[in-house]
Amino acid sequence: MKHLSSLVLTAAASSFLLTTLAASAQTAPAATPASTQTQPWKQIPIPPLPAFKPAQPHRVELENGVVLFLQEDHELPFINGTILIRGGSRDEPNAKVGLTSLYGETWRTSGTATISGDKLDDVLEDKAASIETAGGTASTSMSWSSLKGDFDTVFAQSIDLLLHPTFKADKLQLAKQQLETGIARRNDDAGGIANREAIQIAYGPHNPYARELEYATVDAVTLDDLNAWHKKTAVGSNIIIALSGDFDSAAMETKLRAAFAPIPRGDRFQSVKATFTDPKPSVNFVSKDDVNQSNVLIVGLGTERSNPDYYALSVMNQVFSGGFGSRVVQDVRTKLGLAYTVEGNYGASYDHPGVFVVEAATKSATTVAATKALLAEIDRLKTEPPTPAELSKAKDQVLNSFIFHYDSPDKTLGEQVTLAFYGYPADTLEKYKAGIEKVTAADVSRVANKYIDTNKLAIVVVGNESQITPSLATLGLGAVKNLDITIPSPPGGKPAE
Repeated sequence: MKHLSSLVLTAAASSFLLTTLAASAQTAPAATPASTQTQPWKQIPIPPLPAFKPAQPHRVELENGVVLFLQEDHELPFINGTILIRGGSRDEPNAKVGLTSLYGETWRTSGTATISGDKLDDVLEDKAASIETAGGTASTSMSWSSLKGDFDTVFAQSIDLLLHPTFKADKLQLAKQQLETGIARRNDDAGGIANREAIQIAYGPHNPYARELEYATVDAVTLDDLNAWHKKTAVGSNIIIALSGDFDSAAMETKLRAAFAPIPRGDRFQSVKATFTDPKPSVNFVSKDDVNQSNVLIVGLGTERSNPDYYALSVMNQVFSGGFGSRVVQDVRTKLGLAYTVEGNYGASYDHPGVFVVEAATKSATTVAATKALLAEIDRLKTEPPTPAELSKAKDQVLNSFIFHYDSPDKTLGEQVTLAFYGYPADTLEKYKAGIEKVTAADVSRVANKYIDTNKLAIVVVGNESQITPSLATLGLGAVKNLDITIPSPPGGKPAE
């Protein structure tokens, strides 16, 4: 009976609903076409973006050449510091590539005459603080972080490490073993091989920005080398210090002056002046039989950030390869289905040319087709100006990304230190926004034709030769060059650890 009653109620409800819908149809106004329906969200006024005025850190230069940048940030009770020292891996002797990496690692782990690196670890751990050292391409560095209340103690330990390092043989040997492990495994990953070989072809194998660590160069580094490097570089005219956090700038400046003023000025480090030559059009291949796909890279030289065309090149880069909506992704990946991933970048470094690279990961059988599609997109960039929609979207994306890189005092401080390190004007960030906004479609076409020359691009492919059909020779760029990626043995034939 309960079930029957339910059916009766359902039928009654259905009848009522049908009657209601029929009445509504008779009384409701005619449907409005979708194109003329009101879209209230489009009526919301969008105010213009405010002028980009990042908070500028307080800058001080001491008589001995040390430069201080102080950025107050009272959001949290922390203080973070960095010491940037001119001179990096690009300045190492050819016979001792790896010197600055070993220096950066051994500096911290060795400690000082008053406290060992291991003991310093324990002291800092108790305070939830840190002190780290590292070697980079153009500089070496020390950084520290602590609670505001522990700043004086942690800062004193950092200064001790800067002024009185004690490089130890066992810590140097441990650092060497770590680098040697990386050398032994550098051919494990196809993507890593492709990137490494592409950089060497773009810059040249002996260019300081493309050199590779080898067992022999790592083994050649001695404690005397580390001490000599520190003595040469850690002088006033080479040092830039940046602090951000919960402090009073005037009081902090007094502390920093007292700590760094005694450092001798010394000679300003003169970095290497490298020579750059465009690569020759060629196909370079690395055989890797344990993969079923190919990594394809097309490479050439990029530009420097000081180039007046940097703004137009940035927009060009976004149109061409800036994310899922870019030409190379939409055409090569989405429309043609020739790549799992595809990306590119017209690189711009601060004081030397970056690398222009377009890359794709594709099935072995579509290696040639994907390579041809990438080349076609490069050509199209030169012959088809961006549409108004492409241009507007690219500029918006560039500026949106730019703003979020500098949306905090700490980020702005880091960029100002970088600009000072490479000798750029302090207002470079403000000029960037205006420069991007002025870029036109004609500008994009002009720089594409001026800076991209397919006769100055080389192709690097890492893949399984037996599965690549048709062969790479069908690209029509001459004989395919097989690259030798054999890792030279350690000195004396000793096994790598």
